[in-house]
Amino acid sequence: MRILFFFLCFFLFISSNSSAQKLPKVKKGKWNAHLQLTESVLLPVRLEINQNKSEVQFFIHNANEKIILNQNTSLENNDSLQFEFPNFSSYLKVKINSSKNLSGYWYNLNKNNNYRIPFYASYSSVDTICNYKDTLAISGKWKTLFSPNTKNEEKAVGLFSNEKNNKIIGTFLTETGDYRFLEGKNCQSSFYLSCFDGSHAFLFTGQVKNDEISGVFYSGIHYQCNWKASKNMSFELRNPDSITYIKKSLPFQFELKDLMGQPFSFPNENTQNKVNIIQIMGTWCPNCVDESKFFKELQEKYKNKGLQIISVAYETPENFEKQVSMVQKMKEKLKLDFIFLIGGQANKNVASEQFSMLNTICSFPTSIIVNKKGEVVKIHTGFNGPGTGDIYLNFKKEFEDFIIKQLNL
Repeated sequence: MRILFFFLCFFLFISSNSSAQKLPKVKKGKWNAHLQLTESVLLPVRLEINQNKSEVQFFIHNANEKIILNQNTSLENNDSLQFEFPNFSSYLKVKINSSKNLSGYWYNLNKNNNYRIPFYASYSSVDTICNYKDTLAISGKWKTLFSPNTKNEEKAVGLFSNEKNNKIIGTFLTETGDYRFLEGKNCQSSFYLSCFDGSHAFLFTGQVKNDEISGVFYSGIHYQCNWKASKNMSFELRNPDSITYIKKSLPFQFELKDLMGQPFSFPNENTQNKVNIIQIMGTWCPNCVDESKFFKELQEKYKNKGLQIISVAYETPENFEKQVSMVQKMKEKLKLDFIFLIGGQANKNVASEQFSMLNTICSFPTSIIVNKKGEVVKIHTGFNGPGTGDIYLNFKKEFEDFIIKQLNL
């Protein structure tokens, strides 16, 4: 009986593993994909698929950004797959309807466990969206207003560039950061720009008339607003180093818990005679991830010269243990050698209360630079990342030069 039982278990093991290898094949190459935001509004996704013997890979392209999603697990009788985004707590779960057709949902766990958007993809080497011969010229700088003429009106700078084959790339700069890598198509007198990076699903539609743009901005299925823009090469936002400042009557000090739940006070003996960057951030925030990658570069160059980075995380889960888990994942994935503290839930009011010596925390991220004497010498609101091109490169150089000066190098 023992021998019979052994062979039965072995047979079941072989059967289960062999069936796992019978995943239907999908076509390699370019696919037309989209997220279904509303019954009539689709967010285009530029998708590329590769498949080998053991797994399927998704490649999502946003302008110059390429995101690789590896197969996480096979599900439901091997006709479905799950793909996790590398930097955020979200994933695509898709059913293989045929070698040329997929359907499923995008789940964003940073919103809630029920937040999902329908996802569809079909194999095609031809982009079927907005293939017009006439080019809609929108290259340049645009003064932009989101939710214009309302109490929620927000100013931004639109930076757009016309590319080959009616392609448009660009981004928006706001006082809290950029909208990352946007790309889209010209559709005669209208256009769209979109980005799908695992944290955000952005879609901007626009109608152009006489150097004026009016359109609608969609952020996933939870938010939309009107926006308008006019060409203006001289328009500027406020200096990001002037928005948040320290109240002179209060010292810069705080106490929070580290990832082990132990109290961490600033300043302390380990922060003395160092240049400390206090990063107010969240793992759910793409601009914070971009900033963390830049700070990692600085840390690797100047840690032995006296630079220390302390990241204070504000996370979407309610309890401390889950908040720690989110931070640990990001720390391990990006291999960050920072001091991480837990601020609490992802809320600017919470951050502002904990850093009450500042006038406000209006953005994730916000970075506070404290010199070797313990003096706050700069507070930078927001972060314009690699999607902004030369703006990002110039900022990196200026910020690094500032750090070098504080280190007395």
